[in-house]
Amino acid sequence: MNLNHVFVCGHPALDFAATLRARRSTRFEMFVTPERLNAWYLESGLVDTISPGEDDDVSAATLVREAIYRLVTDRRLGEEFDRAALAVVNGAARETPVTPQLTVKGRHTEATPAQALATVARQAVELLSGPDVPLMKECGNPECTRVYIDRSRGMRRQWCGMESCGNKYKAAAYRARKKTASSAPVG
Repeated sequence: MNLNHVFVCGHPALDFAATLRARRSTRFEMFVTPERLNAWYLESGLVDTISPGEDDDVSAATLVREAIYRLVTDRRLGEEFDRAALAVVNGAARETPVTPQLTVKGRHTEATPAQALATVARQAVELLSGPDVPLMKECGNPECTRVYIDRSRGMRRQWCGMESCGNKYKAAAYRARKKTASSAPVG
């Protein structure tokens, strides 16, 4: 399994929720260490530098991530928000967020893992109360559980990303068609 963080969902909170991959089958955890969690914060562009994390930061991030995923699922399915998940996300969103600073070289954002997590929680609040809610879709790959924002014309997008899921699915369908065609009796 690829250990690189992937940002294909169209929103940071959705990319954060997608760090537990293949939820319905093999379940692959991306936040296995404080360093992997901090790598996500850096690679996402949320922060430029981040102080070293602890195991508690991973536990807190995982708790918030699962609450975000639950709320996204509730909203996507048109169900009422899970109260416990709401409390987790709102609690995290109340904490001190990342604060960008202006330097002689431009903008610089330095944070702790707790500040980065508070910022992700705030982004989830904005997403789940904003205009993009109707655009949220789950990837068409049954193994994938990423939710993404579908901004395609006519909302026809089926995959979280072509590299991660779409190409695999299209290649498998092509092989299946070719196999069927070659085994068909010639008339």
